[in-house]
Amino acid sequence: MCGIVALVGSQEAAPQLLEGLRQLEYRGYDSAGIATVNREGLLTCLRAKGKLVNLSQRVDQQGAPGQCGIGHTRWATHGKPEERNAHPHRSGDGGVAVVQNGIIENHRILREGLERDGVVFQSETDTEVIPHLVSAELKRRVADGDPVDGTTLLRAVQAVLPLLQGAYALAVIWQQAPGALVVARRAAPLLIGLGEGEFLCASDTPALAGFTRTILPMEDDEVALLSPLGVELYDGEGVRQQRMPTLL
Repeated sequence: MCGIVALVGSQEAAPQLLEGLRQLEYRGYDSAGIATVNREGLLTCLRAKGKLVNLSQRVDQQGAPGQCGIGHTRWATHGKPEERNAHPHRSGDGGVAVVQNGIIENHRILREGLERDGVVFQSETDTEVIPHLVSAELKRRVADGDPVDGTTLLRAVQAVLPLLQGAYALAVIWQQAPGALVVARRAAPLLIGLGEGEFLCASDTPALAGFTRTILPMEDDEVALLSPLGVELYDGEGVRQQRMPTLL
């Protein structure tokens, strides 16, 4: 089973992402990866086949700066257990990164449409359609005058989700909005952990245990924008939700 960890806050994200992924190792996996974005808009994506220690060594050697990031442990479904199929997956320009649990059932149709538009895929996975779709939507919105910020990332993800058929939990970052993280779920678990100026999202509670006891479980078709300022939670119709968190 795959695992997701995502974080935005004031501290370096990579150490906390790796620790969260360690807490999810029990789920089984064949590869792992993280992507981070720093305040200057540098998006770094590091992936490794095999055990998490291989990824940790790569992070130590190459660095993954930034206070916002996403991480994933993958059990191969679409595509062989190779580094190129490991998450996170990025858009063609490298500016959008995505991790995802679940299955995008119509990924072949989406892939064919994107390829007709000139998109070159780097993996065999169903997930890779998502960053390409989000990136195209972001470019369209920015060209139309939308601001380059987390709200525009949120709206781009909200516009793409109806195109996806199947079950998913996903997290998205964009290099042009380094203080923003967007997460969404449909028929796959995803929990938001609330800290002091920091917010951690994970697919299971062990990844949150050392971070916070205050959690906000997401419901089906919900989307959330996380930033150091707080959490904005929306239902599938785009209506802002207000719900009290619970304690682990």
